[in-house]
Amino acid sequence: MAEIEVWRQFDHDPRSPANASLRASDRDRAVIETVLADAFAEGRITRTEYDERTGAALSSRTLGELVPLVEDLPVACAPRSGTGDLHEQAVRKWEADRREALLGLIGLSALLWTIWAATTWGGFPWPLFPMGFALMNLARIVVNKRDIVEEHTRRLEKKQQKEQERQLRRRPDEF
Repeated sequence: MAEIEVWRQFDHDPRSPANASLRASDRDRAVIETVLADAFAEGRITRTEYDERTGAALSSRTLGELVPLVEDLPVACAPRSGTGDLHEQAVRKWEADRREALLGLIGLSALLWTIWAATTWGGFPWPLFPMGFALMNLARIVVNKRDIVEEHTRRLEKKQQKEQERQLRRRPDEF
């Protein structure tokens, strides 16, 4: 079973420290059982190891309990694009920020121009000033994409590192 196919079968990647405490489903346990069966068929583990690990998989409660059962098998390699995943998350966050700024500009404009039309039609177009600030915010987000994405990536890396440290403190005897 190819590495990429195995981990994609989970709703939440059990290798991620953030997902380790999530409850494992029957489908998650079945994926690990399949990996173990393949390892047994390839001669990577003995029948006794297969029985022990399969029993542990069936009795596991969380996703974090499943990973150690296959960590010494080729499928347990860390994801190849771990940093890339964080970068993709940061880009999605920037896109959400940009979308929020654009929708804010549009919503603010519609509201202010409606108020202007209802109260001072033909008078000084004062909605241009608040719209200018909303437009500057949108421009700042668009122009500083690289810096904003890098900052989001740093925050995600820091968060991931803290989560890993928390997991290690919680289960020091297992390592």
